[in-house]
Amino acid sequence: MSRFLRLSFRNADLPPLSCRVGRSGRVLDLPLIAWLTLIWVLLWSTFNLANIITGVVVASAVCLAFPLPPVDLGLRLHPWGIVRLAGYLLYDMYTSGVKVTRQIFAGTPHRAAVIGVPLRCRSDLMLAAVAVAVSNVPGGSVIEMRRATATVFLHVLDADRPEELEAARRQVWRLEELTVRAFGTADEIARVAEPPPPPQLTAGRPAP
Repeated sequence: MSRFLRLSFRNADLPPLSCRVGRSGRVLDLPLIAWLTLIWVLLWSTFNLANIITGVVVASAVCLAFPLPPVDLGLRLHPWGIVRLAGYLLYDMYTSGVKVTRQIFAGTPHRAAVIGVPLRCRSDLMLAAVAVAVSNVPGGSVIEMRRATATVFLHVLDADRPEELEAARRQVWRLEELTVRAFGTADEIARVAEPPPPPQLTAGRPAP
């Protein structure tokens, strides 16, 4: 059976959530099989075991007869990394929200700034994921992502002292590390294990 059906978690050469069938090497995308099975059940309007089994058989036959080229998006799911990222985001959103609220009601003017933070990850998926994670935290917003240099440009509200700018950079690098450890490949995880770029490469400038 193992020679006829090989799952992705036992074969690193296969894309995630997929399996290889037979000696011909046809690769089946398991989420696609599940989606086609759901459509089959909805078309019959009857949710029972027989319809589900028939849907799986028909979906597999269609995918084997009309194979799509395997596409690896570079997405990996690391359960413990996802838990750590979710916990950090919830904590950071709470503390940052409290800080921004205090700044608003204090009435004291604060100096904003735009800073460029070079990232260590390089894949498009990880760059987008880091940008989304950073944008979810109050007190800073992504205004540009430069793919060629893997640099995220961030507008921060609190930039009265150089230490605050450095803290904003460290927060971006921390979110980058947690995001990659939750969804990145082994190569990307090895990248974020390295020290961040030198501070002199990430000078901030005051926002107009």
